[in-house]
Amino acid sequence: MEKVAEVTQDTTTAAPSAEVAEEKKAAQQVQEQGSTDLQVTQGPEDEAMSDESEDMGQFEELFEQSLRSFQEGEIINGTVVSVDQDYVMVDIGYKSEGLIPSREFLDAEGNLTVKPGDTVEVLVERWNPEDGTLRVSHAKAVRRKVWDKVIEAFEAKEPIEVTVLSKVKGGLTVLIGEGSGGIKAFLPYSQVDVKPHPNLDKIIGEKFKCAILDYNRKRQNVVVSRRELLEKEIEEKKKETLATLEEGQVREGVVKNITEYGAFVDLGGIDGLLHVTDISWGRVDHPSKVLKVGDTVTVKVLSFDKEKEKVALGIKQLTEDPWLTVAEKYPEGEKVSGKVVNLTEYGAFVELEEGVEGLIHVSEMSWTKRIRHPKQVVEVGDQVEAVVLKVDPEARRISLGLKQVQPNPWDLVKERYPEGTVIEGTVKNITDFGLFIGIEEGIDGLVHVSDLSWSKRIKHPSELYKKGDKIQAVVLNIDKEKERFSLGVKQLQPDPWESAPERFPVGSKVTGKITNVTDFGIFVELEEGIEGLIHVSEIAPGRPKSPVGKYQVGDEITAKVINVSPKDRRIGLSIKKMMEDEERSFYSEYSSSQAAPTTLGLLLQEELVKDKSDSGDKS
Repeated sequence: MEKVAEVTQDTTTAAPSAEVAEEKKAAQQVQEQGSTDLQVTQGPEDEAMSDESEDMGQFEELFEQSLRSFQEGEIINGTVVSVDQDYVMVDIGYKSEGLIPSREFLDAEGNLTVKPGDTVEVLVERWNPEDGTLRVSHAKAVRRKVWDKVIEAFEAKEPIEVTVLSKVKGGLTVLIGEGSGGIKAFLPYSQVDVKPHPNLDKIIGEKFKCAILDYNRKRQNVVVSRRELLEKEIEEKKKETLATLEEGQVREGVVKNITEYGAFVDLGGIDGLLHVTDISWGRVDHPSKVLKVGDTVTVKVLSFDKEKEKVALGIKQLTEDPWLTVAEKYPEGEKVSGKVVNLTEYGAFVELEEGVEGLIHVSEMSWTKRIRHPKQVVEVGDQVEAVVLKVDPEARRISLGLKQVQPNPWDLVKERYPEGTVIEGTVKNITDFGLFIGIEEGIDGLVHVSDLSWSKRIKHPSELYKKGDKIQAVVLNIDKEKERFSLGVKQLQPDPWESAPERFPVGSKVTGKITNVTDFGIFVELEEGIEGLIHVSEIAPGRPKSPVGKYQVGDEITAKVINVSPKDRRIGLSIKKMMEDEERSFYSEYSSSQAAPTTLGLLLQEELVKDKSDSGDKS
């Protein structure tokens, strides 16, 4: 009786006065209609005469029903008499039917859930036998039963099904029960899942079971938790999984989370790590390109630490390692095809099959061009042909060559341009050390700065040539292995040093300009490109003295040729020997003629005496 009184009080105070007045008016109409129906059910007089006893029995039954008493707050069964847009008329065995707003029989989509003849439960909200007033509610009857289920579930610690209605501050509003008779409950955000849910909007409208954390019937408050049930379920699955899990097993799991380094797979209460390197034998840039959350995958248990509950998983281990047979599939020298899957500064990686990649080094991309980056030749996604250069299954490496698909032009260059051949080309580039001359497509020859002229001292090739100049040169050497083509311009003319011994014979006197003065000697230019050296010991008799300060660049000087070496490109000169020769010649001439000494002889004699005095020779 206490529970009935509580519900009666709540439902009565909750009804709006306008609604009560409207229902009273409708009840009055039903009562009047019921009286008319009662008279009609008595039937025509001529029929009643034929079966008077039966009519009297029906009359007595209806009379007894009209005198039946109801208890406010009581839940009874009624029969739906009629249904319209606004009201549902329900016969509960009273002299007048009850009118219930149609909204109390709507489902979630707004459709009526009853039809005439259906049996429904109603709660007697108000009954006055004196004026025949009857007020009933289907929703409140259902709501009371839902409350009974809530209390029962709370005390028995059993789950109850809810429907998510909407998001509210701090969580979700859920409905226990159905339609207008359901009870709204609060599901806190922290109790929605075992981990923070990424998007609550996605679960609006979903149904699932929750545990009752707390309730207050008087305030119509209920707090539920889905997390509590999930944690219990996970714990039970975890115990079962740990009891049966072993290394080497093949199991099914569900992808729960994806990171840069791999994916976490739920094996049943326990998560295993599927590392990115164990997803496929092939290249996997990111696990999300192969897997997505919610996928069911078949995995192999690679390792299992029961104490730490750590599990390592693999997918690629379900198939054979393709590197075990690469040596047979891709022998050296064979032409293969594949797709470019990655570019680096040093080369391009080509996928030959899933899990097997080969590297085309940047140096193996062209016979003739200097490739600084592989993107100059290929792009990711390109299908290319290459030649297998080397296979190392243990290191999981295959070296490929792109240029080897075409003939090596350097194989023909040596035949086309033997040493000594004069070629003509265009200056393509000028550097500090020489000129690059285009010979044919992709092949350049180098004229080193030292091979530009026999005689001129050239500090930079740009002193003589500029880019684009047409130039002739002689083939000096071709190195196919190093891909070097050496040319010379000065070799177009005879080497002046070859005839130096004839032009500057030993013992002859030569005159030239001083080009350099050093502590060890004086350099004298005899002709363009030909220099001789007067060593410090060949400048004057006696102890050698540095010529620096005594001789100046640009001065003319005469000396005697004392040696010539075309091979070493050297000519040795001497002032001292020239003076000695002149002195001997002077004394020889003086002795034979006994003539007075010439002025030159006296000067030479004086110089000789001076030099001997300086050197300490007292003889």
